Amino acid sequence: MPVPLHTTGKASFDHIYDRPDPREYYRRMSELGYSIPDSAAPFFQQQLREYRASARVAVPTVLDIGCSYGVNAALLRFGTSVAELAESYAGTTDRDSALALDKGRAEVPGVDARFLGIDASRPALEYAAEAGLLDEVVHADLEAADPDEDQREVLARADLVISTGCIGYVTEKTLVRVATAHPRRRPWMAHFVLRMFDYGPVAAELAALGYRTEQVPGLHAQRRFASADEQAQVLKTLADKGIDTTGYEADGSLYATLHLSRPLPEHSADPEDHS
Repeated sequence: MPVPLHTTGKASFDHIYDRPDPREYYRRMSELGYSIPDSAAPFFQQQLREYRASARVAVPTVLDIGCSYGVNAALLRFGTSVAELAESYAGTTDRDSALALDKGRAEVPGVDARFLGIDASRPALEYAAEAGLLDEVVHADLEAADPDEDQREVLARADLVISTGCIGYVTEKTLVRVATAHPRRRPWMAHFVLRMFDYGPVAAELAALGYRTEQVPGLHAQRRFASADEQAQVLKTLADKGIDTTGYEADGSLYATLHLSRPLPEHSADPEDHS
């Protein structure tokens, strides 16, 4: 069956995000060589180490925007990979057996973090929470509206905000609402952003809130294109932006860059105000 395209030009996988368990999600992502969470994990671990040292918080709280079934949390908690998760889920037969598998996984030593997730897919969030991959979840579309008080209370616990592909689907609207969930402090942010999307508007809005943003050198493969149509659309978008795709998207995969946004000292987390 042809893969439909999102309005951004990327393939739309909405049909696998609303399943009651992640088996189909991992099957399809494995077929496409989805690997950006693998590339991202060491960077997120480094951000956590630096946050602990800077803010003197022993167990920081990580918020994953567009978390789906808790993929990034699973990699960080269990020291595994997307391919290994896909292989393990392939051996399960239903939601209950997938849940039993996840509940039986052993965390790697030294994780020392709590994990929150926000997503528009309620089934994905419910699975990740029941499986213990995420400690708390927020089902919301912050592009459309401000969080309610309960949602804001959860978002305000975030020390480090991460994402591995949702920027472009979500914009500065969501990032500002997350950044301002706590009235007195701002979380650190680390976002892997596909080259077809411009992080500039996000960086500008965050700068107005007291953030400094840097782009980390290097490109990171996300996944192979799902169709020739998707590749053609993305290549056109990148060409229009003057981005050279030789050796990267032109060879068949999407690529992302890492953007780190940290609050200036006067907006940083106060260890005495870590509520």
